[in-house]
This record gives sequence, C-alpha cells and structure tokens, in this order.
Amino acid sequence: MDKRLLIGIMVTKRISRKSILGLCQRYQNQNLRLYAFTPADIRWKKQRIIGLSLKNGKWIQRMFPFPRVVYNRCYNKDSMTIQSLEKIIGKNKCFNSINHFNKWDLHNQLHQSNLSEYIPDTFQYNEVNISELLDKSNLLFIKPIYGSKGASVYRIERLDNDDTHISLHSLAPRVICRKNESIQEKLDVLLGRKNYLVQQGIQMSQLDRQYFDIRVLVQKGNVGQWMIYNITCRVAYERYFNTSMCERVYEAAEILNRILSPEKATEILQSLNELSVMAAQEAETLMGSLGELSVDFVLDKQSKLWIIELNGKPQKNIYEDLKGFKHKDLYRRPMEYAYYLTQT
Repeated sequence: MDKRLLIGIMVTKRISRKSILGLCQRYQNQNLRLYAFTPADIRWKKQRIIGLSLKNGKWIQRMFPFPRVVYNRCYNKDSMTIQSLEKIIGKNKCFNSINHFNKWDLHNQLHQSNLSEYIPDTFQYNEVNISELLDKSNLLFIKPIYGSKGASVYRIERLDNDDTHISLHSLAPRVICRKNESIQEKLDVLLGRKNYLVQQGIQMSQLDRQYFDIRVLVQKGNVGQWMIYNITCRVAYERYFNTSMCERVYEAAEILNRILSPEKATEILQSLNELSVMAAQEAETLMGSLGELSVDFVLDKQSKLWIIELNGKPQKNIYEDLKGFKHKDLYRRPMEYAYYLTQT
C-alpha cells in the first residue's frame, strides 16, 4: 500500500495537467505523491477526484481520495472551490487560493501598511478627473483592476505644448489629445466598460535609454516562511515602456551595479529583500493562504524604490535566460511548502 502523502495540483484545464505535474513531479519530496486535477474533476458527493498521476514513467488517470494539501494553479479571482475543498481537507490546506489579485484592494492594503511610502498614488478611474491629475503630475498610468502581463496598460503624458500622448506598450502615441480636446472623452472610448485604476507616473531610471523594472520572486519552502529566491530586472525594448514585453532578463545585481555605486546597489538589494517579504505578508493578510508571488518595483531617477504591483501567479518562463539559475527551485519549493502544510 502506498503510504506517501497525497498532494493535489489544481489547474484550469485538463490539457494543462501533464505539463505542470511533470515539472513538480521532478523535484518533489519522496514522501509525496502528486496528482493534477481541474475543479470540474471533483466529485463532491463521492468525495473523490479524477486525477492524473505519473507512475513508473506512465501517465495514469484514475479516482483519488481528497489530497492532504492543494497547490492552486488556476488563475482565479474568487475562492469558492477552495473554500469547499477546505471544508473537507482543513483550513489553510490550499495555498494560492486567490492568485488573480484585485489591484485596487491590494493598493489599499499596502497603502495602509508600513509600505505606504513606497506605493504610488492610485485612484479608481471613474472617480477622478484625468485633466486635473495631469495638472499635478504630467505622467500617469492607467491599468485594469484585474490586469496581467501588461495588457491594456496605457501611459498618459502631457507635453510642454499641452498636447497629451496616450500610449500602449510603446512610447509612440496611439492617440494625441490636443490642448482644446477632452482627454476624458478619448479615454472613455479607449477603455470601454472595464474597471481601471489610475496610477501616479514614476520617472523611471533607465539602462542605456531602455526602461526596466525589478521583479522579486518570493516563495515559501519547507519552513513555511516567506523567503526571497530571485531578484531580476526585465529590460524593455528600446522605445517601449511595457517591461512585460521585455528584450532581456538580467540578474538585478548586474543592472544595479551598472547604474549605481556599489554601496548604493547593495543598499537597494537589501531594501528589495525586506520590502518584498513585507508586501507578501500584507498580500496574504488580504488574499488568504499564499505560497508564492512576485513583487514588481521600479527605481526612480532619485534611486527611490516604488512598488508597482504584485502578481499572484508569477511567470516562471522569464528565468530561462538567466545563466546558472536553478530552475528546479521554482517548482521544488511549492512542493516543499505543500509537505510543510501536511505536517502542521
């Protein structure tokens, strides 16, 4: 009889089960047995789940008992399925329960915390006058409350001649609003009915005239504590501001040492470690049980850090270009945390 502890990995579609299971299976604790499933695979009345597992090199689909712990890989905004699962397997035995973050709720959580000085001024789009905000700051960003990967993030810049450029992804304007035209009307047409935020524009530091951000990967492992596992810089293509469409990914230390003194670079890296753990703790207070996330920063021209956003389902393919990076750690640590939860 197999006495290994059952861990479930919940994905959105069945077609995704094999790929994520293959990655996690490779680096799992030997005391664990993994299977992948979708919410539609749960048979609530029978208290069984149709799962896919790997046994002796063969993929097998069969009925499983409910697992001891669930690692949620569905990109979801609510936790109804998680709540139902936890009624059966126990409170906080599912992690990353909500991983599609509401940026407005998260902004308010961070703004009311000890991190407030690192949070740009942010407003709900339908509650502010864009022209008045541009009178105070000539640079704004507008982003969806439930956005991801830089999609539909607009850059709004008022120039010295009072023209306003509205850009998407690149600095080249999609729309030019003249001095006597209503920017609010033009934005309403562009944005439609989705809910958006307006964020204070930060005058970002650049690397050889290219914008970059700093992404900190924060995960829990076998001791159940938030730890920093990687800090990278995503460098956008020239004339682009959207770092999700990056030209290259570097270790952050390499970039910071190119644009700052060694002492300042060390100070910034230390701050990134401390601030990211604090941000992860705040996110977990709001969102419920989490095991991994990433924190995105920018560095302004005065070398001050700003937290731009948090991501509940970090992109792991961005690390493929990093030399010497141990990719197995990306998938091993969630399994270590799952094992930790079986022991608590």
